[in-house]
Amino acid sequence: MEKIILQLPLILLALHIQSGAFSDSPVLEIVEAPKPEVVEFNNTIYGTCEVTPVTNLPPSQPEIVGQVLFKQIFPNGTLEVKINLHGLPADDQQARAIHIHQYGDLSQGCVTAGAHYNPQAVDHPGHPGDLGNFVSEQGVIRKFMRLPEAKLFGGHSVLGRAVVVYEKEDDLGMGSDEESKLSGNTGERIACCVIGITSPRLWQETEPFPGEEVEEGNE
Repeated sequence: MEKIILQLPLILLALHIQSGAFSDSPVLEIVEAPKPEVVEFNNTIYGTCEVTPVTNLPPSQPEIVGQVLFKQIFPNGTLEVKINLHGLPADDQQARAIHIHQYGDLSQGCVTAGAHYNPQAVDHPGHPGDLGNFVSEQGVIRKFMRLPEAKLFGGHSVLGRAVVVYEKEDDLGMGSDEESKLSGNTGERIACCVIGITSPRLWQETEPFPGEEVEEGNE
């Protein structure tokens, strides 16, 4: 009995209304925290994605490397993201899209990462992993942001999926063709990585980013 009581704080019970044919039927969804990490790291889950360029990259494209780091407090914290990429020309002014994709399969490079991660089957840019457009400063993309719709736990966890960096700017679904609603017409995939669970070390060793602070309610 004592063991069961101790585990209860690590389980979130919530009513979830499914979409589709059974949208009127409430379903009891049990979201359990990843263990042992959530216990060891003060109810917080951390992820890392080690970005590398695709093989046979055209000479016109930069060899982007670096990290995308993730942090989320279980069960109600907002997913926080640090993007720390380098390898771009110092004078580069090209905005580049960064998105989370469905599969962590890089067996044939970034192309096998599949489409955007889109669990709700909605048009782009309404996907939980649509990070947006980024322009480097002195060859570096360094950005802190929050993703309210993405998770590191539960049925919609992005762990094991891929982050993809594109050659072009995302048109944010404003284009006139169908591809705009799927990917934002972002061109070729030039760098990518797989999101894996990690310890707090990488997050804590990274210098604070502009705009990074403790979010109210996440203390």
